[in-house]
Amino acid sequence: MTRLFAWLGPLLLGTGLLACQSPPTEQEKTGTAGADTAATDLPAARAYTKTILFFGNSLTAGYGLDPEQAFPALIQQKIDSLNLPYRVVNGGLSGETTTGGLARIDFMLRQPVDVLVIELGGNDGLRGIQPNLARQNLQGIIDKARAKYPAIKIVLAGMEAPPSMGQDYTQAFRQLYPALAQKNQVTLIPFLLEKVGGIPDLNLPDGIHPTAQGHQLVAETVWQILRPVL
Repeated sequence: MTRLFAWLGPLLLGTGLLACQSPPTEQEKTGTAGADTAATDLPAARAYTKTILFFGNSLTAGYGLDPEQAFPALIQQKIDSLNLPYRVVNGGLSGETTTGGLARIDFMLRQPVDVLVIELGGNDGLRGIQPNLARQNLQGIIDKARAKYPAIKIVLAGMEAPPSMGQDYTQAFRQLYPALAQKNQVTLIPFLLEKVGGIPDLNLPDGIHPTAQGHQLVAETVWQILRPVL
């Protein structure tokens, strides 16, 4: 657990994990900016019959980078290399919590979604939001997705809370992801930032958001779990 947060110290508690330094644009508020980018960047000749929605915060949005450098766009490249019929939609919103995600998911589900990758909780951990509330919010997102699309496949990306929150909190936070995955029979990515979190060379100067190289490693971590789902 300390691999991500121990060296960051109180800086993260003061700024909030994964939050941008500037307020979101109108497109970001509606969650459409990433979707528009993902759609317009797709090769015109390809026929995409299924959709993967990456639903998360600034990690998914690729804060500080060009959209094509963020891990969802890298996943699209892997999909295209295998001629799979999936279109990736980047539904990342900087600063998003599980509470915000629960409020936003209905809008994002207006488009057909075949695979939902949920990447939320990092900001909850830094703000000390109770794990039970984060669990309820994530459960609500899963429930809404399945109510709208009963055949949807769901992947849940795990995160960890900073050790400064105390052992009881960090343990409860860590356990909520596998517990949700088991309860709902969804696929689990144990830790999204494996091999990236807490490594200075793989993160931007803020020490929080991955560099382009860091996103490449995140994409590999995600792809190992997502590929069998597809």
